[in-house]
Amino acid sequence: MSILKLFGISGGDRDEASDPAQTETVRKIVAELDHLPPQRARFVAAFAYILSRVAHADTNISDDETRAMERVLVERGHLPEQQAVIVVQMAKTQNLLLGGTENYIVTREYNRLASHDEKLALLECLFAVSAADQSVSTIEANVIRQIADELKLEHREYVEVRSKFRDHLAVLKPPRPEQD
Repeated sequence: MSILKLFGISGGDRDEASDPAQTETVRKIVAELDHLPPQRARFVAAFAYILSRVAHADTNISDDETRAMERVLVERGHLPEQQAVIVVQMAKTQNLLLGGTENYIVTREYNRLASHDEKLALLECLFAVSAADQSVSTIEANVIRQIADELKLEHREYVEVRSKFRDHLAVLKPPRPEQD
């Protein structure tokens, strides 16, 4: 099944077997959420995937970032904790396996599903996950900026949300002394 079909987007006349957008990325997460209405399940799956996209930006998803993603899904996604743990693990795994090829497609779908306020809330959640280890690296901030662009958010909105995490921005911290 193609990710476009999973998200309810018509693939046109293309043969599904030759569709380069085919993926398991969100289908596995949606299966875990099958008790939710399909559109809500797609929304939560995309939300979790995008969180993992930022957590993996520096090629390492720390335990603190994992717990932050779980907490965000419980608090903002209104999922039971056990389900949030499973969804986060699935999103992390799918991001590790297919991240580069699926990032834009999943974010574009979230853009279609989410209201402007939900996009801004996601942006804040992305910074919160990145700051879970007390530092938002430059690469994490750049990925968040890219996601903000993909969500069609204005630069000033990105800056406003980023300013809430100013104390965690690695670029604004003094350099660490070099060790011998």
